[in-house]
Amino acid sequence: MKDTPVVLAAGVPLGEAVYRALLEGIRAGGWAPGDRLREEDVAARLKVSRTPVREAFGRLLAKGLVQQAHGRGLIVRSLDMAEVFELYAMREILEGAAARLAARQASPAEIDALEDQLNRFETAEDAAELARLNRAFHESIFQAARNRYLDRALQELQDGIGLLGSTTFSVPGRPGPAAAEHRAIAAAIAGHDPDGAERAARAHIREALRARLRLLQA
Repeated sequence: MKDTPVVLAAGVPLGEAVYRALLEGIRAGGWAPGDRLREEDVAARLKVSRTPVREAFGRLLAKGLVQQAHGRGLIVRSLDMAEVFELYAMREILEGAAARLAARQASPAEIDALEDQLNRFETAEDAAELARLNRAFHESIFQAARNRYLDRALQELQDGIGLLGSTTFSVPGRPGPAAAEHRAIAAAIAGHDPDGAERAARAHIREALRARLRLLQA
């Protein structure tokens, strides 16, 4: 795993806390496709016993995020090309729906928060920081949509995105257009234009797929 801080959630059972930490680590790229997960290593890193780690591993296996590594513990799973296209097809549908709902329901405070996130994104230079700010921007839209069922589906989608590996913001020339695409989404949400917000969000995901394919074919 990359040298990324891992914090256990407070106030939840230890097995759940370990599971959330591993899930967030995969989503954030701390554990990349092909990385090995061993009980003793994870337990030492999180300063817990191996029992909650074993429980968390079982849940990750059930979700299809990791797979057995022929006696070498578990490895983070990689997506094949068909799965990549399927994932982005669903991203376009679901994130378009989230933007549409956010355009109807976002509060002034939520719109201001989107603007702040856009400003931080546009001044960031590191690919990992851009990826973190990108996730925060999209999460804010999901929250502004105020639909628990859509949010649940989008959170499941984030697990698949975590299996894609390197961020598309490492593709030369991608951050600038992505910032402009974010601006278009945020402007439509601020203008309470559901059609425009969905259209902009769908276009953004299509461009993200193009960048992903360039990364995979490099």
